[in-house]
Amino acid sequence: MTAGLSIVVPLYNEAKGLASLHASLAEVARALTQTRGLRVEVVYVDDGSHDETFHIAQALPASALDVQIVSLSRNFGKEAALAAGLDHARFGAVLFMDGDGQHSPDLIARLVAYWLDEGYDVVYTAKAHRANEPLTRRLGGKLFYTLLNWGSRHKIPEDAGDFRLLSPRAATALRAMPERNRFFKGLASWIGFRQKRVDYEPGEREHGKTTFGLTSLFVLSIEGLTSFSVAPLRLASLLGVLLAATALLFGASMLFEVLFYGVAVPGYPSMVVGLMVLGGVQLVMIGVVGEYIGKILSEIKARPVYFVAEHSVKTAQERSADATRAAAE
Repeated sequence: MTAGLSIVVPLYNEAKGLASLHASLAEVARALTQTRGLRVEVVYVDDGSHDETFHIAQALPASALDVQIVSLSRNFGKEAALAAGLDHARFGAVLFMDGDGQHSPDLIARLVAYWLDEGYDVVYTAKAHRANEPLTRRLGGKLFYTLLNWGSRHKIPEDAGDFRLLSPRAATALRAMPERNRFFKGLASWIGFRQKRVDYEPGEREHGKTTFGLTSLFVLSIEGLTSFSVAPLRLASLLGVLLAATALLFGASMLFEVLFYGVAVPGYPSMVVGLMVLGGVQLVMIGVVGEYIGKILSEIKARPVYFVAEHSVKTAQERSADATRAAAE
């Protein structure tokens, strides 16, 4: 593995802002090469975009950094795109960032400094606050991390994002993780090593609207919970104990009223309500268990996480050859 830094950027319909992002990354790469002596490449992973993202990426210049384009055969999701970028990264350290402009390239030099100057293996960013988010989203995030870390030996940091840098040994450890149902935030935290949190303010999307809505967040939450926590199973068990205890108390109270006050036990309505409650709880528990069984089935099938349709690399050697040919002509 060549010494240097690979910047992995998953893309999905980011044609409008890609050229601007690449120009910013080129400036950062130029500065890192001059001040740190790092060789830098960017790995753009086109996750089945429907616009001109792939064609624009192919035309991007490799003037200040190597450019690698990985086009997936279809849309496999962000987690698969991150895995593809990690697998194709040619340099030792790997930095992951989004391609929508919300992760500022200006922060890259700071992350690199924590890695090179202070010896941190994982430098991850986290939102400084959620004051600008709706209350429902803030409460949902709090509930998610509470369940995720409940009873866990290793706590996954709250509000941590995918914008993070991994040292060569941390990147090697992440590649060794065999899961096909991947939750990147959890995996990057679980590997351990020296980790550093950097708070930041996400920028606004420069073009278009995010495709990562509430439904996607909910699906990702289920993925994270079932991959890194048994909290849903524990909650199902606790709910069963709670219902059994409630039924026991209710039965004892009815027996007391019959024996000491001669009150008739209510029949049809109480029976129907009880059956509906128990039936609903049982269906929920079956659904929770089903999620875990589905994960097991997916892992046993061992299908590839992604397939690559097209792959290209523009390196410094190619730039030199192009310049030589241009001069000769």
